[in-house]
Amino acid sequence: MNRRTAIRSLLGSSLVLPGILSEMLAKPSAANASAAPEDPLSPRAPHFPAKAKRVIFLHMSGGASHVDSFDYKPRLFTDHNLPYQVPKKMLDAFAPNNRSEVKFFKRPSWEFKPRGQSGLWISELFPKVAECADDLCLVRSMFNDNADHAQATLGIHTGSVAFTRPSMGSWITHGLGSENANLPGFMVIAPVLPYAGAQVWSSDFLPGCHQGTHVVPGPEPVPNIRRRVADPALQEMELGIAQAFNRRHLASRGADPQLAARIRAFETAFGMQAAAPEAFDLAGESDATHQLYGLARGSTKGFGWQCLIARRLAERGVRFIELIDTGASGNWDSHGDIQDHARLARNVDQPIAALLTDLRQRGMLADTLVVWATEFGRTPFNTAKDAKGREHHAQAFTCWMAGGGVRGGHTHGETDDFGNTIVGDSVHVHDLHATILHLLGLDHTRLTYRHAGRDYRLTDVYGTVVRGILA
Repeated sequence: MNRRTAIRSLLGSSLVLPGILSEMLAKPSAANASAAPEDPLSPRAPHFPAKAKRVIFLHMSGGASHVDSFDYKPRLFTDHNLPYQVPKKMLDAFAPNNRSEVKFFKRPSWEFKPRGQSGLWISELFPKVAECADDLCLVRSMFNDNADHAQATLGIHTGSVAFTRPSMGSWITHGLGSENANLPGFMVIAPVLPYAGAQVWSSDFLPGCHQGTHVVPGPEPVPNIRRRVADPALQEMELGIAQAFNRRHLASRGADPQLAARIRAFETAFGMQAAAPEAFDLAGESDATHQLYGLARGSTKGFGWQCLIARRLAERGVRFIELIDTGASGNWDSHGDIQDHARLARNVDQPIAALLTDLRQRGMLADTLVVWATEFGRTPFNTAKDAKGREHHAQAFTCWMAGGGVRGGHTHGETDDFGNTIVGDSVHVHDLHATILHLLGLDHTRLTYRHAGRDYRLTDVYGTVVRGILA
């Protein structure tokens, strides 16, 4: 007796068969529909008309140096090796044995040039991204609340450096739902775990269906997604029966939202068995597209693969896609030698430029918000003269955005002559989050969730939309 015969025989002699078939085949009545819990991933209207439909968030783990990339400071070239009296607050970011008050300015390791018609100053560290200068909105006045990697990484993702909170991607799917029932609304493509681990894409107290799905570059990006049953019809019958029991169980539990989220996750997993392999299959992409991303045909590794997959997921309605280039080691944390930035930039420069170009050519950049971020910057000084590296710097750093309703070829905010402190239009992480939500049509003060007796939100009780960067 095979599986199909066994299941049919089992059900055929069961007294519950009529009820199960009735639940599986009958259309829900108005009364039942009103009693059923709302699908937490069903598409929702924004609070107001949105400029962006989706976000592609590019996270450079480890703290990329703003003064070597997007924040041009000529004084660092002329004042190289001159002494600087470091304020105590900045010294706290240094190791306890490295807190001498007098440090020395360090010149950038790459030359800067004005780029595009807008004339944005961008260094030779990112030559391909520089060619997209007129798409970029540089935010040169970012600051975070902590100069430790794990805490700062949580800050840029969740808005909190001290407590576990839902990730930005989770908040966005909570507010807008998903456009594709067969793919998760929030996906994270990362080769290895970053600082703070899976908390970076955790839904925390939000329903579990809003947690990010971790995709690992390789031959099997999402584990266990392939069918274990050769016959799709048999699997669909089995899952249909399970779904009927699950829904009956949910109805008897008073529409528990956590239980509903778990059932919804099972249903998404079934849909993913058909949708995900197609989304990750690059065979249909042209040789020209592979060449644009610097990706060898058949390869499933590297940031080029991540960026091309991000474009395909965006096309298929995934709401929030994050790409993390490296993990908690071998990243942009260039204490010893800033020249290591060259290796890291080569890995991401062409793919990021290709992503922007590809989205623009397909007419998708206008409603896709691309965000390039790092958890903090790096100091414009170091302990010794001619030091090769730079230390952590949370007081001032640079992020940029493109598409999705932001001003291209624009610079917002300003740091002092050395890129050391913010002197105009500061942008806290909460402000960045409020602005991203605004571009998606969400009021960050209204996007809340009741937990432990209070209403929580991504921006806590802070945050102001940075209107100066809006197109």
